[in-house]
Amino acid sequence: MIYFETMKSRFQSFLLVIIFYFFSGLPLGYFYTFLPVQLRAQGVELSTIGLISLAGLSWSLKPLWAPFMDRLLSRTLWMAIFALLLGVNFLILSLSTLEFSIFLIFLLFLTFFSSSFDTALDGWFIEAVPKGLQGQANGLRISSYRVALIVSGGLATALSQFISPNYIPALFGILFLALFPIPLKFASTTLAIKEEGKIGLSMFIEPFKDFLSRKSGLLILFFVFSYKIGDALLGGMVYPFWVDRGFERAEIGLFAGTLGTILTIAGALVGGMITARVGLKKALFSLGLLQAFSNLGYTASALPNLPKETVYLASVIESFTGGLGTSAFITFLTSLCRKEVASSQYAILSMLFSLSTTLSRSLSGFLAEAFGYAGFFLLSFFIALIPLTLIRHLGLNGYSED
Repeated sequence: MIYFETMKSRFQSFLLVIIFYFFSGLPLGYFYTFLPVQLRAQGVELSTIGLISLAGLSWSLKPLWAPFMDRLLSRTLWMAIFALLLGVNFLILSLSTLEFSIFLIFLLFLTFFSSSFDTALDGWFIEAVPKGLQGQANGLRISSYRVALIVSGGLATALSQFISPNYIPALFGILFLALFPIPLKFASTTLAIKEEGKIGLSMFIEPFKDFLSRKSGLLILFFVFSYKIGDALLGGMVYPFWVDRGFERAEIGLFAGTLGTILTIAGALVGGMITARVGLKKALFSLGLLQAFSNLGYTASALPNLPKETVYLASVIESFTGGLGTSAFITFLTSLCRKEVASSQYAILSMLFSLSTTLSRSLSGFLAEAFGYAGFFLLSFFIALIPLTLIRHLGLNGYSED
């Protein structure tokens, strides 16, 4: 029996998704936003701060340990274990007497524990949420995650100006310790994966082979890799473009950063409802098309002789439609995963998506220099259209209730 079908109400079901994915986003905001500011304020060299960011590779290497979460124990137990470890880890990071070398070791632990919590959580989501509800649930999931990034990133950084920065990880540690019993008490699932004799190389190979064995398997994987490339290309040069258009840092942070995130959250919520209503195939195409056309807003705002305030409108449209497209895309990813190997397969898909984002952003600067901002943004629009032409060949006919 699927856990979500035994809940007293859908509201309670979605509430767990909101809670778990909020906690999922806390370590990422702390690591990528709060931590660099704290370290630089303490006089740590820029080169050292840059090298520390390599610890974030754990979020891309999840396929290396995800199979164990499909075959050993239960996903909710894994979630509880890593919530406990994150709580203890954050409390240790808050110690002012900690030597810097020890601090770095526990940062490595932090990213590993966080990525492992995410891996177990993604598997639980696919196992517990019926596919017919995943559209709406994914909208809530994305929104809650992004709220956490704001809280543990920008808000935590601002708060550290008025209180000791060490209080921030201490607070996160207490929150994770409070989370520890919740997966076991309220979110346990009945699906047990116990494949005797399967602990070995095959548990890494089989989830990937399962994708390839499906009709249009390679095409599906390429679609996963390419669907957000146009959006990622644009994102790589958005903030430099704001700077070159003469905006102050406060304007950029308030409008492109905070307000942009709020609009993305709104787009994700609306996108989840649209996906649930029209079906996955139509949502992928229509919301992906809106996401692509938003790049033309930045193209227009980069043209000469236009007032720089046109960038505001471009940002509003791009942030909202980005949330729309992401919601449909995440629902597509969860629909591809089999419950028995959900943690492993979602880790593979998220790695493909992460790789394409990283590669796109690394090339964005060269392309912007070669074509200028207007030409680059126009190019990103045409690139964003390419994966949309593949949707009709993916063999999707919506997704069924489960």
